[in-house]
Amino acid sequence: MKKWVTRLGVILLAICIVVFIWLGEEMKQGVQPAANGTATYIIVLGAKVKPGGIPSLSLKNRLEEAVKYLNKYPHVKVIVSGGQGADEDQTEASVMFKYLQDKGIDTNRILVEEQSTSTYENLLFSKELLPKGTKKITILSNDFHLKRAKYLAESLGFEVDVVAAETPKSVEIKLKLRERAALLKTYIIGY
Repeated sequence: MKKWVTRLGVILLAICIVVFIWLGEEMKQGVQPAANGTATYIIVLGAKVKPGGIPSLSLKNRLEEAVKYLNKYPHVKVIVSGGQGADEDQTEASVMFKYLQDKGIDTNRILVEEQSTSTYENLLFSKELLPKGTKKITILSNDFHLKRAKYLAESLGFEVDVVAAETPKSVEIKLKLRERAALLKTYIIGY
């Protein structure tokens, strides 16, 4: 009996290691295809906002990439997407709007979605702001997050390219571990 339990434990451990590695490889593929301005709309996914409307490092990295991209492709419009968490004193989208405005992005190019509380809702509620029939979009998020965001967007009927923001080194391990679990859940449940 003891040998059987040990063998089962070894098999389960091996399965967990394989799944862990596979999910890591899936996440790495999220940064392709890189956006080139062909989509008219880019959706910047929200992230944590600190007290006083200060973007977390993850969100700041996303916003810096958004500024670069929007300056490079002046015809592109942006949807800033993110609601207000229980520990946030402002919506993520309102902080993102102000950040882009302060960096010189014309406010006529910025649409605001501030009801969402998850990546799926970011995309679902942003879809309502797009002109009817819009299929091709660009998603901007941190590199670790893009595989799941693309998967969810494709489930909503979008064709997706991406802009990858760097993940802050200080939270990289935590976020990548958490994202593996979220990605696995998304593959199993669908959202």
